[in-house]
Amino acid sequence: MFRGINGINIDAKGRIVMPTRYRERLQLDSKSVVVLTIDTEERCLLVYPLPEWEEIEKKLAGLPSFNPAARRIQRLLVGHATDVEMDTHGRVLLPPLLREYAGLNKHAVLVGQGKKFELWDQARWDECRNRWLQEESDSNGSSLPEEVKSISL
Repeated sequence: MFRGINGINIDAKGRIVMPTRYRERLQLDSKSVVVLTIDTEERCLLVYPLPEWEEIEKKLAGLPSFNPAARRIQRLLVGHATDVEMDTHGRVLLPPLLREYAGLNKHAVLVGQGKKFELWDQARWDECRNRWLQEESDSNGSSLPEEVKSISL
């Protein structure tokens, strides 16, 4: 499980250094290969260990090809998916088109999301997080799905 939030820098070559606490797991589970793709709801990147991505890709391939919404999601997620190998120093090169999509500059945030990570531009993350917190405060939890309301925190 990947959890937690990490501030990271993007170097002049467009590389990030994967935090040490995740490296061994990525080296063992996916032989240091991660798959980067876009998030279709927010301007951030999704970072999957290769085995996790392969499961998602199978599900996406099984969607009906004559359904316009299914084709759109296939085009966006699979079309942008890029295999990237983490080097021995834990560095991952972010392709320019994906960096551009997510508006990634020098400062970024890597957010653990269980089986994957989200990679955000720091300023965009701060803006979205503040908006989400305000929306939660304003709604008093009334917009939460019933499954979430039943969880005791």
